[in-house]
Amino acid sequence: MGRWKSRLNLVKPSTQAFRQEARRTPGYSFFDWLHGYIYGRWPYLYIGIGTGEHWLARLLAPAVRRLGRAGLLRTDAPDRPTFADSYHGKVVPLEAATQLVTVQEDVNLGDLEAVIPYAQARDLVLQHPDHIVVLDCPCRTARENPCLPLDVCLVIGEPFASFVAEHHPNRSRWISQEEAVDILRAEEERGHVHHAFFKDAMLGRFYAICNCCSCCCGAMQAQRHGTPMLASSGYVAQVDAERCIGCGTCAGVCQFAAIAVDGDRAIVDLSACMGCGVCAT
Repeated sequence: MGRWKSRLNLVKPSTQAFRQEARRTPGYSFFDWLHGYIYGRWPYLYIGIGTGEHWLARLLAPAVRRLGRAGLLRTDAPDRPTFADSYHGKVVPLEAATQLVTVQEDVNLGDLEAVIPYAQARDLVLQHPDHIVVLDCPCRTARENPCLPLDVCLVIGEPFASFVAEHHPNRSRWISQEEAVDILRAEEERGHVHHAFFKDAMLGRFYAICNCCSCCCGAMQAQRHGTPMLASSGYVAQVDAERCIGCGTCAGVCQFAAIAVDGDRAIVDLSACMGCGVCAT
């Protein structure tokens, strides 16, 4: 018995808490938890490979391309969830992002199909919402010349905040809700987009707000290349025809390339606009 207790003590408290919450989550298997553990424990490797920036991704790329050409990597079966169904973000304007990081009570909103239009991972559950950790962005860290600062990913609530803080002490820190708001506002001023991220392996629910730029963010680049990882905020940009002079400022800051200038007028591509609000700030 003493031997088993000794082994259990080797497991970090946040890992134990994550596993306990996993057991309480309906439909969440041990392999789902193992996936979530790997994702949370080694996010820089996980996302570095996903973005193709890690050396291992470059090493395996030729083999992956050959498998793809051979039809061995097909994921388009009618009833099979897509990658985007399992891992996605929702664009949230600054006001909504601020509300998410200043919640005072636990929240349990399940199956938000109308708001999160994916087959999986669409619960908004916040346990201890005032527990917030800021993490160096794995997407930015993977880039050779990243946008700065790096510490802009907000991990919100338990068991995720404690897990990240305990496993990444050199790349994360605990912050207050007030500092989280300051980070959101600073990123807004830099022209970056707030995304609320959901993942099947992270208990099938919301776990973080990332502040993203199209030059570094893997999800935005995936969106641009046809993998619909991002859902619109539900808003779209509109041009005030009487005030617009066609200066191109809004087109220059749009992270989704949804605005162009035609003559002396800005034109919004409604199919590309995600309603982030950056062009209006």
